[in-house]
Amino acid sequence: MSNMLQTKTAEEILSTVFKPKEFIIDGLLTQGLYVLAGAQKVRKSWLAMDICLSIATGVPVLGRETIQGTALYLCLEDNYQRVQDRLFQMNAEPIESLHFAVAADKIGSGLEEQIESFKKEHSDLKIVVVDVMQMVRSNVESSYGTDYVELIALKQLSYRLNICILLIHHTRKCKDNDPFNMISGSTGISGSADGSFVLVETRRGSGHAILHCVGRDFENAELQMHFDTDVMRWIVENETTPKKSRDNIVLSAIYLFIRERIHFEGTATELVTELKTVTDEVIYPNRVTRDLIQNGYELSKYGIDFKYERVHKGRVIILHYNGERDSSDGRNVTVTQELPDSSQTSI
Repeated sequence: MSNMLQTKTAEEILSTVFKPKEFIIDGLLTQGLYVLAGAQKVRKSWLAMDICLSIATGVPVLGRETIQGTALYLCLEDNYQRVQDRLFQMNAEPIESLHFAVAADKIGSGLEEQIESFKKEHSDLKIVVVDVMQMVRSNVESSYGTDYVELIALKQLSYRLNICILLIHHTRKCKDNDPFNMISGSTGISGSADGSFVLVETRRGSGHAILHCVGRDFENAELQMHFDTDVMRWIVENETTPKKSRDNIVLSAIYLFIRERIHFEGTATELVTELKTVTDEVIYPNRVTRDLIQNGYELSKYGIDFKYERVHKGRVIILHYNGERDSSDGRNVTVTQELPDSSQTSI
């Protein structure tokens, strides 16, 4: 039957190495659907423009690192002359990795195909900003059902294309102790999104605001900011708390071990026994298996190929080291350090 459920067992899921999500803005934006909401004239479009410029040029934004790639800005309430004025005011360089459009189809009536076609022409597309969301809505009236159905289509598109889609939206005039309750429309908007950002000025027209951030893939945050009219950008005032270093004794020990052994095939218990040659730390078999599966994709950057396969005696771990693919540049690694040059998805 064509409509049968496609399922995976818990064993399959727990033994699969998934590619980690790539944060295009460290700790804030990754692949998926996001909403940036704010009152009218709060300069949320300036923030969106800064995000696109920063990703297109690979420079930090909001005090956080970015990953460089193509950005597409659908400025559906503007014209190209106004876009030019804003770019001049921001002292933007003429770059080819930032694209603009002042018209687009609606959700379910061609927008998804337009974005998909653009992605085919620009394989390094990282982010699509839709300013504003209402301009691509097919349904005029807002209800939980209509909001959720329309936005889930964009969410599925973002997953399929492995990009971030950021929708610019408005907030209600009424105040609320929870800023996310101020997002205009039903809860279907925030419920369908992977993350929401609400820009709230401390006093109307003051140029000082708090960006409230909540999402499924990052810790909640409140960024205190002010708008610098010299560069026409929002500047974060409170330093973001850096992620605590998570020294991974297990992976560091595995790196040291396999760099000398080159190849290993055996159970987790057998691997733990072998790791005693490089560390006195107490390591448990289930910890070894978990860390290898969660970080298997990252391990390839250090020349380590990992497989977790079922054989007649149970599941075995297979490790192989290829020094030519090791990006550690020959640095010394100890069992109290993380693997060198770890990415934003920490090993």
